[in-house]
Amino acid sequence: MINPEIHSWRKIIESEIVAVTVYADRALVTRRGVVYLTGVERELIITPVPITLETESVKVWGRGTVGVRLQGVSSDRIYTTEPVAERVAHLTRQIQQLEAEKRHLQAQVDALALQFSFIEGLREKTEEPFAQSLSRKNLSLSETLDFLNFLGSQYSEYAIASGECKTQQQELDKQLQALYASLQKIQTPHPKESLSLVVAVEVTGEGEFELELSYLVNRASWTPLYDLRFSTTSDIVHLSYLAEITQSSGEDWIGANLTLSTAKPGLGTLPPKLEPWYIDTPRLQIARQRRARFAAQPPLLPSIAAAPASEENWQEQDEVTEDNLITAEIVAAEVSKQGSVVTFKLNGGGNIPSDGAPHKTTIFNDDYACNFDYVAIPRLVSFAYLQANVKNSANGATLLPGKANIFRNNIFIGSTGLENIAPGQEFKLNLGIDEGLKIERDLVERLVDKRLISNLRRITYSYRLIITNLLDKQVNLKVIEQLPVSRNEQIKVRLIRTNPQIQLGEMGILEWQLSLALQERREIYYQFTVEHPPELTVFGLDI
Repeated sequence: MINPEIHSWRKIIESEIVAVTVYADRALVTRRGVVYLTGVERELIITPVPITLETESVKVWGRGTVGVRLQGVSSDRIYTTEPVAERVAHLTRQIQQLEAEKRHLQAQVDALALQFSFIEGLREKTEEPFAQSLSRKNLSLSETLDFLNFLGSQYSEYAIASGECKTQQQELDKQLQALYASLQKIQTPHPKESLSLVVAVEVTGEGEFELELSYLVNRASWTPLYDLRFSTTSDIVHLSYLAEITQSSGEDWIGANLTLSTAKPGLGTLPPKLEPWYIDTPRLQIARQRRARFAAQPPLLPSIAAAPASEENWQEQDEVTEDNLITAEIVAAEVSKQGSVVTFKLNGGGNIPSDGAPHKTTIFNDDYACNFDYVAIPRLVSFAYLQANVKNSANGATLLPGKANIFRNNIFIGSTGLENIAPGQEFKLNLGIDEGLKIERDLVERLVDKRLISNLRRITYSYRLIITNLLDKQVNLKVIEQLPVSRNEQIKVRLIRTNPQIQLGEMGILEWQLSLALQERREIYYQFTVEHPPELTVFGLDI
Protein backbone atom coordinates (compact mmCIF):
# COMPACT_ATOMS: atom_id res chain seq x y z
CA MET A 1 0.00 0.00 0.00
CA ILE A 2 1.35 3.41 -1.03
CA ASN A 3 1.58 5.98 1.71
CA PRO A 4 -0.28 9.14 0.49
CA GLU A 5 2.05 11.35 2.50
CA ILE A 6 5.03 10.45 0.28
CA HIS A 7 3.95 12.84 -2.48
CA SER A 8 2.05 15.32 -0.31
CA TRP A 9 5.08 17.61 -0.31
CA ARG A 10 4.80 17.93 -4.12
CA LYS A 11 1.85 19.80 -5.58
CA ILE A 12 0.98 20.44 -9.24
CA ILE A 13 -0.31 23.95 -9.99
CA GLU A 14 -2.87 24.44 -12.74
CA SER A 15 -1.67 27.58 -14.51
CA GLU A 16 -2.64 29.55 -17.60
CA ILE A 17 -0.87 32.00 -19.89
CA VAL A 18 -1.94 35.52 -18.98
CA ALA A 19 0.52 37.68 -20.97
CA VAL A 20 2.96 37.36 -23.85
CA THR A 21 5.55 39.85 -25.05
CA VAL A 22 6.71 39.02 -28.56
CA TYR A 23 10.15 40.10 -29.77
CA ALA A 24 11.70 39.81 -33.22
CA ASP A 25 13.01 36.27 -32.58
CA ARG A 26 11.44 34.99 -29.33
CA ALA A 27 8.71 35.68 -26.79
CA LEU A 28 8.40 36.26 -23.05
CA VAL A 29 5.51 34.19 -21.63
CA THR A 30 3.89 34.89 -18.26
CA ARG A 31 1.87 32.17 -16.49
CA ARG A 32 -0.25 32.45 -13.38
CA GLY A 33 -1.84 29.85 -11.10
CA VAL A 34 -3.51 29.70 -7.68
CA VAL A 35 -3.02 26.82 -5.22
CA TYR A 36 -4.02 26.07 -1.62
CA LEU A 37 -1.00 25.14 0.49
CA THR A 38 -1.17 23.02 3.65
CA GLY A 39 2.30 23.81 4.98
CA VAL A 40 4.02 20.51 4.11
CA GLU A 41 4.77 21.33 0.46
CA ARG A 42 8.40 21.41 -0.63
CA GLU A 43 7.95 21.54 -4.42
CA LEU A 44 5.42 23.21 -6.70
CA ILE A 45 5.17 21.67 -10.18
CA ILE A 46 4.15 23.54 -13.35
CA THR A 47 3.63 21.13 -16.21
CA PRO A 48 3.73 20.85 -19.12
CA VAL A 49 5.75 23.68 -20.60
CA PRO A 50 7.28 23.51 -24.11
CA ILE A 51 10.81 22.37 -24.89
CA THR A 52 11.38 25.67 -26.71
CA LEU A 53 11.62 27.26 -23.26
CA GLU A 54 15.02 28.75 -22.35
CA THR A 55 15.53 27.24 -18.89
CA GLU A 56 18.00 29.88 -17.74
CA SER A 57 15.35 32.58 -18.35
CA VAL A 58 12.76 31.30 -15.84
CA LYS A 59 11.72 33.74 -13.14
CA VAL A 60 9.16 33.03 -10.38
CA TRP A 61 7.42 35.22 -7.82
CA GLY A 62 4.14 35.18 -5.96
CA ARG A 63 1.95 36.33 -3.08
CA GLY A 64 -0.77 34.94 -0.86
CA THR A 65 -2.23 34.56 2.60
CA VAL A 66 0.60 32.30 3.69
CA GLY A 67 4.32 32.94 3.95
CA VAL A 68 6.31 31.22 1.18
CA ARG A 69 10.04 31.28 0.51
CA LEU A 70 10.95 30.60 -3.15
CA GLN A 71 14.27 28.75 -3.05
CA GLY A 72 14.98 28.01 -6.70
CA VAL A 73 13.76 26.54 -9.98
CA SER A 74 14.80 23.42 -11.85
CA SER A 75 13.38 21.64 -14.88
CA ASP A 76 12.65 18.03 -15.76
CA ARG A 77 12.23 16.62 -19.25
CA ILE A 78 9.12 14.45 -19.60
CA TYR A 79 7.80 12.22 -22.37
CA THR A 80 4.12 11.51 -22.84
CA THR A 81 2.07 9.73 -25.46
CA GLU A 82 -0.87 11.76 -26.68
CA PRO A 83 -4.32 10.16 -26.26
CA VAL A 84 -5.40 9.32 -29.78
CA ALA A 85 -8.59 7.31 -29.26
CA GLU A 86 -10.89 10.33 -29.64
CA ARG A 87 -9.02 11.62 -32.71
CA VAL A 88 -9.03 8.14 -34.27
CA ALA A 89 -12.79 7.87 -33.71
CA HIS A 90 -13.35 11.32 -35.23
CA LEU A 91 -11.27 10.51 -38.32
CA THR A 92 -12.99 7.14 -38.66
CA ARG A 93 -16.41 8.81 -38.63
CA GLN A 94 -15.26 11.25 -41.31
CA ILE A 95 -13.94 8.40 -43.45
CA GLN A 96 -17.19 6.43 -43.08
CA GLN A 97 -19.24 9.47 -44.07
CA LEU A 98 -17.13 10.09 -47.18
CA GLU A 99 -17.26 6.40 -48.12
CA ALA A 100 -21.07 6.54 -47.90
CA GLU A 101 -21.10 9.64 -50.13
CA LYS A 102 -18.81 7.83 -52.55
CA ARG A 103 -21.16 4.82 -52.71
CA HIS A 104 -24.16 7.12 -53.28
CA LEU A 105 -22.25 8.88 -56.04
CA GLN A 106 -21.35 5.57 -57.68
CA ALA A 107 -25.05 4.63 -57.66
CA GLN A 108 -25.79 7.87 -59.53
CA VAL A 109 -23.07 7.02 -62.07
CA ASP A 110 -24.57 3.53 -62.58
CA ALA A 111 -28.05 5.01 -63.06
CA LEU A 112 -26.72 7.46 -65.64
CA ALA A 113 -24.99 4.59 -67.45
CA LEU A 114 -28.32 2.70 -67.65
CA GLN A 115 -30.04 5.78 -69.04
CA PHE A 116 -27.31 6.20 -71.61
CA SER A 117 -27.59 2.53 -72.63
CA PHE A 118 -31.34 2.93 -73.07
CA ILE A 119 -30.95 6.05 -75.24
CA GLU A 120 -28.22 4.35 -77.26
CA GLY A 121 -30.44 1.28 -77.82
CA LEU A 122 -33.37 3.50 -78.78
CA ARG A 123 -31.19 5.30 -81.31
CA GLU A 124 -29.97 2.03 -82.87
CA LYS A 125 -33.45 0.54 -83.06
CA THR A 126 -35.12 3.61 -84.55
CA GLU A 127 -32.30 4.68 -86.84
CA GLU A 128 -33.32 2.54 -89.87
CA PRO A 129 -37.16 3.00 -89.56
CA PHE A 130 -36.64 6.69 -89.02
CA ALA A 131 -34.48 6.95 -92.15
CA GLN A 132 -37.06 5.06 -94.20
CA SER A 133 -39.91 7.23 -92.95
CA LEU A 134 -37.87 10.30 -93.70
CA SER A 135 -37.12 9.14 -97.27
CA ARG A 136 -40.81 8.37 -97.87
CA LYS A 137 -41.75 11.74 -96.44
CA ASN A 138 -43.92 10.09 -93.78
CA LEU A 139 -42.35 12.44 -91.18
CA SER A 140 -42.66 16.19 -91.21
CA LEU A 141 -39.70 18.51 -90.74
CA SER A 142 -40.89 19.53 -87.24
CA GLU A 143 -41.18 15.88 -86.17
CA THR A 144 -37.67 15.23 -87.46
CA LEU A 145 -36.27 18.20 -85.55
CA ASP A 146 -38.11 17.17 -82.37
CA PHE A 147 -36.58 13.68 -82.50
CA LEU A 148 -33.06 14.99 -83.17
CA ASN A 149 -33.41 17.55 -80.36
CA PHE A 150 -34.58 14.81 -77.99
CA LEU A 151 -31.53 12.63 -78.71
CA GLY A 152 -29.17 15.60 -78.51
CA SER A 153 -30.56 16.85 -75.19
CA GLN A 154 -30.38 13.37 -73.66
CA TYR A 155 -26.75 12.90 -74.72
CA SER A 156 -25.89 16.42 -73.45
CA GLU A 157 -27.57 15.89 -70.08
CA TYR A 158 -25.74 12.59 -69.61
CA ALA A 159 -22.38 14.09 -70.51
CA ILE A 160 -22.83 17.01 -68.07
CA ALA A 161 -24.11 14.85 -65.23
CA SER A 162 -21.42 12.22 -65.80
CA GLY A 163 -18.68 14.88 -65.79
CA GLU A 164 -19.96 16.38 -62.54
CA CYS A 165 -20.05 12.95 -60.91
CA LYS A 166 -16.49 12.19 -61.96
CA THR A 167 -15.30 15.54 -60.59
CA GLN A 168 -17.01 14.84 -57.25
CA GLN A 169 -15.50 11.35 -57.17
CA GLN A 170 -12.01 12.76 -57.68
CA GLU A 171 -12.54 15.29 -54.89
CA LEU A 172 -13.82 12.57 -52.54
CA ASP A 173 -10.80 10.40 -53.35
CA LYS A 174 -8.46 13.29 -52.45
CA GLN A 175 -10.23 13.89 -49.13
CA LEU A 176 -10.21 10.18 -48.29
CA GLN A 177 -6.52 9.91 -49.13
CA ALA A 178 -5.72 12.80 -46.77
CA LEU A 179 -7.87 11.32 -43.98
CA TYR A 180 -6.27 7.88 -44.31
CA ALA A 181 -2.81 9.51 -44.16
CA SER A 182 -3.78 11.44 -41.01
CA LEU A 183 -5.21 8.28 -39.46
CA GLN A 184 -2.04 6.33 -40.14
CA LYS A 185 0.07 9.14 -38.72
CA ILE A 186 -1.73 9.40 -35.38
CA GLN A 187 -1.97 5.62 -34.98
CA THR A 188 1.82 5.47 -35.06
CA PRO A 189 2.91 6.30 -31.49
CA HIS A 190 5.21 9.34 -31.22
CA PRO A 191 6.12 10.29 -27.65
CA LYS A 192 5.58 13.98 -27.03
CA GLU A 193 8.47 15.75 -25.35
CA SER A 194 7.90 18.59 -22.89
CA LEU A 195 9.28 20.10 -19.71
CA SER A 196 8.02 20.50 -16.18
CA LEU A 197 9.24 23.30 -13.95
CA VAL A 198 9.92 22.46 -10.31
CA VAL A 199 9.86 25.37 -7.84
CA ALA A 200 11.49 24.56 -4.49
CA VAL A 201 9.55 26.26 -1.68
CA GLU A 202 9.45 26.59 2.07
CA VAL A 203 5.90 27.11 3.38
CA THR A 204 5.17 28.50 6.85
CA GLY A 205 1.52 27.46 7.16
CA GLU A 206 -1.81 26.96 5.43
CA GLY A 207 -3.35 29.36 2.96
CA GLU A 208 -3.93 30.38 -0.65
CA PHE A 209 -0.94 31.27 -2.77
CA GLU A 210 -0.79 32.80 -6.26
CA LEU A 211 2.33 31.80 -8.18
CA GLU A 212 3.45 33.72 -11.25
CA LEU A 213 6.34 32.80 -13.51
CA SER A 214 7.78 33.98 -16.78
CA TYR A 215 10.15 32.47 -19.31
CA LEU A 216 11.47 33.02 -22.80
CA VAL A 217 10.52 30.68 -25.64
CA ASN A 218 11.98 30.37 -29.12
CA ARG A 219 10.17 29.87 -32.44
CA ALA A 220 8.17 33.05 -32.01
CA SER A 221 8.51 36.32 -33.88
CA TRP A 222 6.70 39.32 -35.27
CA THR A 223 7.40 41.46 -38.31
CA PRO A 224 5.88 44.80 -39.28
CA LEU A 225 3.65 45.31 -42.32
CA TYR A 226 2.22 48.55 -43.64
CA ASP A 227 -0.69 49.71 -45.75
CA LEU A 228 -0.16 53.14 -47.36
CA ARG A 229 -3.27 54.81 -48.76
CA PHE A 230 -3.38 58.16 -50.50
CA SER A 231 -5.58 60.14 -52.85
CA THR A 232 -4.54 62.25 -55.82
CA THR A 233 -6.73 65.06 -54.45
CA SER A 234 -5.26 65.20 -50.92
CA ASP A 235 -1.85 65.87 -49.36
CA ILE A 236 -2.34 63.18 -46.72
CA VAL A 237 -0.89 59.66 -46.57
CA HIS A 238 -2.84 57.25 -44.35
CA LEU A 239 -0.54 54.65 -42.81
CA SER A 240 -1.78 51.45 -41.19
CA TYR A 241 0.86 49.86 -38.98
CA LEU A 242 0.25 46.09 -38.91
CA ALA A 243 2.00 43.20 -37.22
CA GLU A 244 2.39 39.67 -38.56
CA ILE A 245 2.86 37.30 -35.60
CA THR A 246 4.11 33.75 -36.08
CA GLN A 247 4.76 31.17 -33.39
CA SER A 248 5.32 27.42 -33.13
CA SER A 249 6.61 27.42 -29.56
CA GLY A 250 4.56 24.38 -28.60
CA GLU A 251 1.83 26.13 -26.56
CA ASP A 252 -1.16 28.16 -27.69
CA TRP A 253 -1.59 31.76 -26.55
CA ILE A 254 -5.32 31.93 -25.91
CA GLY A 255 -6.88 34.95 -24.23
CA ALA A 256 -3.47 36.36 -23.27
CA ASN A 257 -2.57 40.05 -23.08
CA LEU A 258 -0.32 40.46 -26.11
CA THR A 259 2.51 42.99 -26.34
CA LEU A 260 4.91 43.52 -29.25
CA SER A 261 8.37 44.87 -28.48
CA THR A 262 11.19 46.23 -30.62
CA ALA A 263 13.76 45.22 -27.98
CA LYS A 264 16.37 42.65 -29.02
CA PRO A 265 17.08 40.47 -25.97
CA GLY A 266 19.00 37.99 -28.10
CA LEU A 267 21.75 40.56 -28.69
CA GLY A 268 22.54 40.89 -24.99
CA THR A 269 22.99 44.07 -23.00
CA LEU A 270 26.73 44.61 -23.42
CA PRO A 271 28.37 46.03 -26.55
CA PRO A 272 30.63 43.60 -28.43
CA LYS A 273 34.32 43.64 -27.58
CA LEU A 274 36.87 44.47 -30.23
CA GLU A 275 39.67 41.95 -30.62
CA PRO A 276 43.15 43.03 -31.83
CA TRP A 277 43.28 43.52 -35.61
CA TYR A 278 46.37 41.61 -36.64
CA ILE A 279 48.11 41.64 -40.01
CA ASP A 280 50.69 39.04 -40.91
CA THR A 281 52.28 37.01 -43.68
CA PRO A 282 49.95 34.31 -45.10
CA ARG A 283 51.61 31.17 -43.64
CA LEU A 284 51.93 32.43 -40.06
CA GLN A 285 48.45 33.96 -40.14
CA ILE A 286 46.78 30.64 -41.05
CA ALA A 287 48.47 28.78 -38.18
CA ARG A 288 47.47 31.46 -35.68
CA GLN A 289 43.88 31.47 -36.90
CA ARG A 290 43.67 27.71 -36.29
CA ARG A 291 44.96 28.08 -32.73
CA ALA A 292 42.52 30.94 -32.12
CA ARG A 293 39.55 28.83 -33.28
CA PHE A 294 40.38 26.02 -30.85
CA ALA A 295 40.92 28.46 -28.00
CA ALA A 296 37.56 30.16 -28.69
CA GLN A 297 35.50 26.96 -28.31
CA PRO A 298 33.31 27.20 -25.18
CA PRO A 299 33.58 24.58 -22.43
CA LEU A 300 30.89 21.93 -22.08
CA LEU A 301 27.85 23.26 -20.18
CA PRO A 302 25.24 21.40 -18.14
CA SER A 303 22.22 20.35 -20.18
CA ILE A 304 19.77 22.20 -17.89
CA ALA A 305 20.28 25.43 -15.99
CA ALA A 306 18.34 24.95 -12.77
CA ALA A 307 18.97 28.27 -11.02
CA PRO A 308 16.74 31.24 -11.75
CA ALA A 309 18.09 34.38 -13.34
CA SER A 310 19.68 36.94 -11.06
CA GLU A 311 17.58 39.72 -9.57
CA GLU A 312 19.66 42.32 -11.38
CA ASN A 313 19.03 40.76 -14.78
CA TRP A 314 15.32 40.46 -14.13
CA GLN A 315 15.13 44.03 -12.94
CA GLU A 316 16.56 45.05 -16.30
CA GLN A 317 14.01 42.91 -18.12
CA ASP A 318 11.17 44.35 -16.02
CA GLU A 319 12.13 47.77 -17.29
CA VAL A 320 11.38 46.56 -20.83
CA THR A 321 8.15 44.68 -20.14
CA GLU A 322 6.53 46.89 -17.45
CA ASP A 323 6.74 50.36 -19.01
CA ASN A 324 4.23 53.08 -18.18
CA LEU A 325 1.88 52.74 -21.17
CA ILE A 326 0.74 55.94 -22.86
CA THR A 327 -2.72 55.62 -24.39
CA ALA A 328 -3.20 57.34 -27.76
CA GLU A 329 -6.54 58.24 -29.29
CA ILE A 330 -8.16 56.21 -32.09
CA VAL A 331 -5.49 53.52 -32.17
CA ALA A 332 -5.53 49.76 -31.96
CA ALA A 333 -2.58 49.51 -29.55
CA GLU A 334 -1.09 51.29 -26.57
CA VAL A 335 2.38 52.58 -27.45
CA SER A 336 5.15 53.15 -24.95
CA LYS A 337 8.81 54.06 -25.34
CA GLN A 338 11.88 53.83 -23.19
CA GLY A 339 14.96 55.01 -25.02
CA SER A 340 15.01 53.29 -28.40
CA VAL A 341 12.76 50.42 -27.25
CA VAL A 342 9.12 50.68 -28.30
CA THR A 343 6.36 48.37 -27.12
CA PHE A 344 2.83 47.99 -28.51
CA LYS A 345 0.26 46.61 -26.11
CA LEU A 346 -2.52 45.26 -28.32
CA ASN A 347 -6.14 45.78 -27.37
CA GLY A 348 -7.01 42.60 -29.25
CA GLY A 349 -5.36 39.75 -31.08
CA GLY A 350 -4.46 37.73 -27.96
CA ASN A 351 -5.32 34.37 -29.53
CA ILE A 352 -2.26 33.05 -31.35
CA PRO A 353 -2.16 29.26 -31.75
CA SER A 354 1.13 27.38 -32.05
CA ASP A 355 0.58 26.52 -35.71
CA GLY A 356 3.45 28.38 -37.41
CA ALA A 357 0.96 30.32 -39.55
CA PRO A 358 1.10 34.12 -39.82
CA HIS A 359 -1.56 36.00 -37.83
CA LYS A 360 -2.09 39.68 -38.64
CA THR A 361 -3.24 42.34 -36.22
CA THR A 362 -3.39 46.14 -36.34
CA ILE A 363 -1.00 48.17 -34.18
CA PHE A 364 -2.30 51.63 -35.09
CA ASN A 365 -3.50 53.89 -37.91
CA ASP A 366 -2.33 57.44 -38.50
CA ASP A 367 -2.43 60.23 -41.08
CA TYR A 368 0.80 61.90 -42.20
CA ALA A 369 0.90 65.30 -43.85
CA CYS A 370 3.15 65.21 -46.90
CA ASN A 371 4.06 66.94 -50.13
CA PHE A 372 4.29 65.13 -53.42
CA ASP A 373 6.85 65.42 -56.17
CA TYR A 374 7.77 63.44 -59.24
CA VAL A 375 10.96 61.97 -60.67
CA ALA A 376 11.41 60.84 -64.28
CA ILE A 377 14.18 58.88 -65.98
CA PRO A 378 13.04 59.10 -69.63
CA ARG A 379 15.95 57.03 -70.94
CA LEU A 380 14.43 54.02 -69.15
CA VAL A 381 10.71 54.77 -68.64
CA SER A 382 8.43 57.22 -70.44
CA PHE A 383 6.42 57.97 -67.27
CA ALA A 384 7.15 59.78 -64.03
CA TYR A 385 7.29 58.20 -60.57
CA LEU A 386 5.30 59.76 -57.74
CA GLN A 387 7.07 60.28 -54.41
CA ALA A 388 5.76 61.53 -51.09
CA ASN A 389 7.98 63.44 -48.66
CA VAL A 390 6.80 62.60 -45.14
CA LYS A 391 8.02 63.36 -41.62
CA ASN A 392 7.37 60.96 -38.76
CA SER A 393 5.88 62.64 -35.71
CA ALA A 394 8.40 63.55 -33.03
CA ASN A 395 6.12 61.80 -30.52
CA GLY A 396 5.31 58.93 -32.85
CA ALA A 397 6.46 55.33 -32.86
CA THR A 398 9.52 53.95 -34.60
CA LEU A 399 8.59 52.42 -37.95
CA LEU A 400 10.57 49.21 -38.30
CA PRO A 401 11.82 47.92 -41.67
CA GLY A 402 9.04 46.10 -43.47
CA LYS A 403 6.96 45.65 -46.58
CA ALA A 404 4.36 48.30 -47.42
CA ASN A 405 1.39 47.81 -49.75
CA ILE A 406 0.44 50.96 -51.66
CA PHE A 407 -3.17 51.94 -52.48
CA ARG A 408 -3.97 54.95 -54.66
CA ASN A 409 -7.64 55.96 -54.49
CA ASN A 410 -8.28 52.55 -52.82
CA ILE A 411 -6.72 50.69 -55.79
CA PHE A 412 -3.69 48.52 -55.11
CA ILE A 413 -0.78 49.66 -57.27
CA GLY A 414 2.22 47.81 -55.84
CA SER A 415 4.57 47.34 -52.90
CA THR A 416 7.59 49.14 -51.55
CA GLY A 417 9.92 48.77 -48.60
CA LEU A 418 10.23 50.96 -45.53
CA GLU A 419 13.54 51.38 -43.76
CA ASN A 420 13.89 51.96 -40.02
CA ILE A 421 12.29 55.39 -39.39
CA ALA A 422 12.80 57.04 -36.03
CA PRO A 423 10.40 59.60 -34.46
CA GLY A 424 10.90 63.00 -36.06
CA GLN A 425 12.77 61.54 -39.04
CA GLU A 426 11.92 62.63 -42.59
CA PHE A 427 11.48 59.87 -45.13
CA LYS A 428 10.42 59.38 -48.72
CA LEU A 429 7.72 57.02 -49.98
CA ASN A 430 7.87 55.70 -53.54
CA LEU A 431 4.27 55.51 -54.74
CA GLY A 432 4.67 54.10 -58.24
CA ILE A 433 4.16 55.37 -61.78
CA ASP A 434 1.78 58.24 -62.50
CA GLU A 435 0.65 58.36 -66.14
CA GLY A 436 -0.60 61.92 -65.71
CA LEU A 437 2.80 63.21 -66.82
CA LYS A 438 3.47 62.42 -70.48
CA ILE A 439 7.13 62.29 -71.49
CA GLU A 440 8.49 61.96 -75.04
CA ARG A 441 12.21 61.45 -75.70
CA ASP A 442 13.72 61.56 -79.19
CA LEU A 443 17.20 61.43 -80.66
CA VAL A 444 17.01 64.42 -83.00
CA GLU A 445 20.59 64.32 -84.25
CA ARG A 446 23.43 61.86 -84.63
CA LEU A 447 26.15 63.48 -86.68
CA VAL A 448 29.46 61.80 -87.51
CA ASP A 449 32.01 64.44 -88.50
CA LYS A 450 33.72 63.21 -91.67
CA ARG A 451 36.73 65.38 -90.98
CA LEU A 452 39.29 64.25 -88.45
CA ILE A 453 39.99 66.96 -85.89
CA SER A 454 43.37 66.51 -84.20
CA ASN A 455 43.33 62.98 -85.60
CA LEU A 456 40.09 62.24 -83.68
CA ARG A 457 36.68 61.18 -84.93
CA ARG A 458 33.80 63.18 -83.45
CA ILE A 459 30.18 62.02 -83.11
CA THR A 460 27.51 64.53 -82.01
CA TYR A 461 24.31 63.42 -80.26
CA SER A 462 21.30 65.68 -79.66
CA TYR A 463 18.23 64.73 -77.62
CA ARG A 464 14.90 66.47 -77.14
CA LEU A 465 12.44 65.72 -74.33
CA ILE A 466 8.85 66.99 -74.38
CA ILE A 467 7.00 66.86 -71.05
CA THR A 468 3.26 67.56 -70.73
CA ASN A 469 1.43 67.90 -67.42
CA LEU A 470 -1.96 66.24 -67.87
CA LEU A 471 -2.75 66.32 -64.15
CA ASP A 472 -5.27 68.75 -62.66
CA LYS A 473 -2.67 70.50 -60.50
CA GLN A 474 0.79 72.05 -60.57
CA VAL A 475 3.59 69.53 -59.97
CA ASN A 476 7.30 69.53 -59.21
CA LEU A 477 9.29 67.20 -61.44
CA LYS A 478 12.90 66.07 -61.36
CA VAL A 479 14.11 64.88 -64.77
CA ILE A 480 17.26 62.74 -64.84
CA GLU A 481 19.23 61.97 -67.99
CA GLN A 482 22.77 60.70 -68.41
CA LEU A 483 25.74 60.91 -70.73
CA PRO A 484 28.03 57.96 -71.41
CA VAL A 485 31.04 57.69 -69.09
CA SER A 486 34.38 56.84 -70.67
CA ARG A 487 36.60 54.16 -69.15
CA ASN A 488 39.32 54.79 -71.70
CA GLU A 489 41.51 57.89 -71.67
CA GLN A 490 41.43 57.98 -75.49
CA ILE A 491 37.62 58.34 -75.51
CA LYS A 492 36.40 61.82 -74.59
CA VAL A 493 32.76 62.72 -73.78
CA ARG A 494 31.88 66.43 -73.66
CA LEU A 495 28.62 68.16 -72.83
CA ILE A 496 28.12 70.91 -75.46
CA ARG A 497 24.72 72.41 -74.72
CA THR A 498 21.70 72.13 -72.40
CA ASN A 499 18.40 73.98 -72.41
CA PRO A 500 17.40 74.81 -69.70
CA GLN A 501 21.03 75.23 -68.80
CA ILE A 502 22.44 73.00 -66.01
CA GLN A 503 25.82 71.69 -64.93
CA LEU A 504 27.00 68.14 -65.62
CA GLY A 505 26.94 66.02 -62.46
CA GLU A 506 29.03 63.07 -61.40
CA MET A 507 29.04 59.90 -63.53
CA GLY A 508 27.48 61.78 -66.46
CA ILE A 509 24.21 62.63 -64.67
CA LEU A 510 22.06 65.53 -65.93
CA GLU A 511 19.33 66.69 -63.58
CA TRP A 512 16.61 69.32 -64.16
CA GLN A 513 14.22 70.59 -61.47
CA LEU A 514 10.98 71.73 -63.13
CA SER A 515 7.72 73.19 -61.91
CA LEU A 516 4.89 72.45 -64.35
CA ALA A 517 1.55 74.23 -64.27
CA LEU A 518 -1.70 72.52 -65.24
CA GLN A 519 -1.61 71.45 -68.93
CA GLU A 520 1.84 73.03 -69.34
CA ARG A 521 4.13 71.63 -72.03
CA ARG A 522 7.87 71.95 -71.46
CA GLU A 523 10.83 71.08 -73.72
CA ILE A 524 14.33 69.97 -72.67
CA TYR A 525 17.24 69.81 -75.08
CA TYR A 526 20.81 68.65 -74.62
CA GLN A 527 23.76 67.88 -76.89
CA PHE A 528 27.07 66.10 -76.34
CA THR A 529 29.99 64.76 -78.37
CA VAL A 530 32.08 61.61 -78.24
CA GLU A 531 35.65 61.80 -79.64
CA HIS A 532 38.04 58.90 -80.16
CA PRO A 533 40.86 57.80 -82.54
CA PRO A 534 39.42 56.44 -85.79
CA GLU A 535 41.13 53.07 -85.41
CA LEU A 536 39.55 52.56 -81.96
CA THR A 537 36.30 50.57 -81.77
CA VAL A 538 33.93 51.97 -79.13
CA PHE A 539 31.40 49.72 -77.42
CA GLY A 540 28.23 50.91 -75.67
CA LEU A 541 27.28 53.79 -78.00
CA ASP A 542 24.07 52.09 -79.17
CA ILE A 543 21.99 54.83 -77.59
